Amino acid sequence: MTAIRTRRTGDELRSLAETAGRDLEEASALDILTWAAETFGPRFCVTSSMEDAVVAHLASRAFPGVDVVFLDTGYHFPETIGTRDAVGAVMDVNLITLTPRRSVAEQDAEHGPRLHDRDPDLCCALRKVAPLEEGLTAYDAWATGLRRDESPTRAGTPVVGWDEQRRKVKVSPIARWTQADVDAYVAEHGVLTNPLLMDGYASVGCAPCTRRVLEGEDARAGRWAGRAKTECGLHG
Repeated sequence: MTAIRTRRTGDELRSLAETAGRDLEEASALDILTWAAETFGPRFCVTSSMEDAVVAHLASRAFPGVDVVFLDTGYHFPETIGTRDAVGAVMDVNLITLTPRRSVAEQDAEHGPRLHDRDPDLCCALRKVAPLEEGLTAYDAWATGLRRDESPTRAGTPVVGWDEQRRKVKVSPIARWTQADVDAYVAEHGVLTNPLLMDGYASVGCAPCTRRVLEGEDARAGRWAGRAKTECGLHG
């Protein structure tokens, strides 16, 4: 693969995203990621919450050694950190861990303890959104594991779209997949998954803001339960 290092303008990137979103709507996840790797080279990365390693695994097939970016908020379940470490050990990826500017203790000292209970939007902004903004500066495009079937707020997710906030191309190669598709891929390829998925959690985030889901609830219902909040701010 030819390393592509020339920076494109925002207008060029937006045009690429809009065209690819149309052209690749019916493409396989692997083909979408192959397009991204060939188009952006080292200016492309995968972000992973380590709920599972499906997109990281797919990307490693399209782009061996691809950068996989993980946000360590300081509030993760031990199982999530263990999944991250296992991904870095067994997959052909370059694992990059981002951390907030302040530790949990430093944040507590400035804003008071348990900010996630009192102002979860601010906590997410400090511990997720800001570190990602800084961590993505070296890239023109990033891949996520968003799926349309996860919640109503994600139903319109394009396989390739334009992230206006960050002025980057946003690739969601498994946007059209169902949970059954994910399960089948995991089984076929022996992909690492977070052990919490076998313990009643359908979506895994920070420990203080995540609970098991009840029968009939959508996959995101266990995040910020009891609040109107459904997203951390990374995806709108």
